[in-house]
Amino acid sequence: MKKVLSFLLTAYVSVPVLLYLFPWILSYAIFSHLLRFPYSVDLRRPQDVLNHTCNFYLSPEEGVSVGVWHTLPASQWEAAAGRDLDWYQEALGDGRPVIIYLHGNVGTRAISHRVELVKILSAAGYHVLSLDYRGFGDSSGEPSEAGLTNDALYLHHWAKTRSRGSLVCLWGHSLGSGVATNAAVKIQEQGSAVDALVLEAPYTRIGEAVANSRLAKLYMFLPGFESLLWNILERINVSFSNDKNLETLSSPLLILHAEDDNVVPFHMGQKLYQISLRAQREPEAGDRVQMVSYGANLGLSHSHISSAPDLADVV
Repeated sequence: MKKVLSFLLTAYVSVPVLLYLFPWILSYAIFSHLLRFPYSVDLRRPQDVLNHTCNFYLSPEEGVSVGVWHTLPASQWEAAAGRDLDWYQEALGDGRPVIIYLHGNVGTRAISHRVELVKILSAAGYHVLSLDYRGFGDSSGEPSEAGLTNDALYLHHWAKTRSRGSLVCLWGHSLGSGVATNAAVKIQEQGSAVDALVLEAPYTRIGEAVANSRLAKLYMFLPGFESLLWNILERINVSFSNDKNLETLSSPLLILHAEDDNVVPFHMGQKLYQISLRAQREPEAGDRVQMVSYGANLGLSHSHISSAPDLADVV
């Protein structure tokens, strides 16, 4: 028993030491990109899980290739029979809105709750571009905040040049909410604005989400541990500051959050909503900035807002 207790104590104490010595461990934990669930899906064959979806690859920068699925609006399914990749790209200019879906950490664009959301958006009449960032799924490269943001920016520009004026919106879930607001800020700095933003289960800053995780809570009472976390995040250049980003963004914003979210607390979504209302001081800010919350009784938690019966109407 003493040996077991000694081992457990050593293992417990070693975690902060390992984080300090090897800060990349925290980066890998945040992105969790090596967990490429579901392993049974061939990402080159989206038709195995999604109707009328084509797979293609883009190169945001030299040496990096990212995988994308383009799912058509359901109203286009009949016309798409037998069509090739060029036809799918041309279809982006058919006047229907385009949603760029930026998923959270862990897994690929083929995870079931991501696929279910795409099905709902397709049925509601939207084109959906589902991106696996660099290092995720079958995309090459290593993830970083700057890299993920650049991937989203590149896809947004690619879609905009083919949409012929159709709305192009960014939808970020969890980790992807930080990617979405980062990209939106960059686009605004370039002199334009994202047509709309949807943030699903968004956090204030990634550091606050990390500090709220179950593992981190085991150490938060240790003197200096919270400071260590913030120091490591600074060393690895990861912040994903939704709160700071929303202070400057002017795009229409919809926040979706479940009250029983056990990964990103509901109060973070509420705080971001208040920040956006204050930032967009125009009289119509209440129309341009909206938050829809889902009661704990629905059991949607962190990843299943796609199961909300009114989601298509809300969007």
